[in-house]
Amino acid sequence: MTDVLFMYYGTPYSEEEILPYYTDIRHGHPPPPPLLEELKARYRHIGKSPLNEITHALARRLEALLRLSHPYFPKGLPTPPPPREDTGPRVFVGTKHSHPTIQDAVAAMAEAGVRRAVGLVAAPHYSARSIAEYEERAREALERLGHPFAFKMIPSYAEHPAYLKAQAERVLEGLWRLQDPKRAAVLFSAHSVPLRSVEKDGGVYPKQLEATARGIARLLGIESYRLVYQSAGRTEEAWLGPDVNEVIEALAKEGFREALVAAIGFPADHLEVYYDLDYEAMQTAERVGIRLVRAPSLNAGLDYARALAAIVEEAVLSWSTSSS
Repeated sequence: MTDVLFMYYGTPYSEEEILPYYTDIRHGHPPPPPLLEELKARYRHIGKSPLNEITHALARRLEALLRLSHPYFPKGLPTPPPPREDTGPRVFVGTKHSHPTIQDAVAAMAEAGVRRAVGLVAAPHYSARSIAEYEERAREALERLGHPFAFKMIPSYAEHPAYLKAQAERVLEGLWRLQDPKRAAVLFSAHSVPLRSVEKDGGVYPKQLEATARGIARLLGIESYRLVYQSAGRTEEAWLGPDVNEVIEALAKEGFREALVAAIGFPADHLEVYYDLDYEAMQTAERVGIRLVRAPSLNAGLDYARALAAIVEEAVLSWSTSSS
């Protein structure tokens, strides 16, 4: 049996947790008071980030789907089983910047007797600032515990057919809300990363995003789209662009009056989707005379959970085949 370490970014559960959360993001350096207050104000503005609830619900659905495909009593029944037996693959959840941490999850897996596990990050696209850091934290935790179980990381799933189909369904829902889809601009948005991170990866991150956008467009017959970025960090270094707000302003000058934005780099609704797109980008669009519609996020949708289950099962099968 192969279990799953499901990892995601994490978000504070309360305003009191924002400072330690932000400090962890800044590698142990507390944020200056103005930046801390700005982040608190953003959380107050959106009301609450549902990222924790969405991800834990998704993890439970993923676990249920994996158990559905797990064979009943693969070793036979030498004695009657108890009234309720907890068998089948288990999904353990760990966060990068909140709690339970990735380290906490690995420790819980070791205590639960896990012997083999695959690592899966909610983020679909690989980068040195994303999936690479999740894997590093998981492997460091395993090393500290003396490698209690075998571990294999799923590096990305940017072009998996089931994932692309789930994304395309959400984009189609967004297109339905447009008054004239054929005359509207289509924007696929993702989290910006520092350019030095892109160079370190050899450009893998934007290439995978482009592959996702291209795959969705192909499924829906979208002839033209633009890949944009959002949520760049507050640092002096250069970040990957173009920024979504700059593109919206350019669209108005080109004569567009409607646009659809789909946050393909963010599987779930959270602060950076609600604030950066639903608030800031919407304000920019209104100011320049564009009607902006956002496609729904994948969240804990059953089709997305099925896509993740397929990705995990394929990784397990590949692992079993290569080790046999």
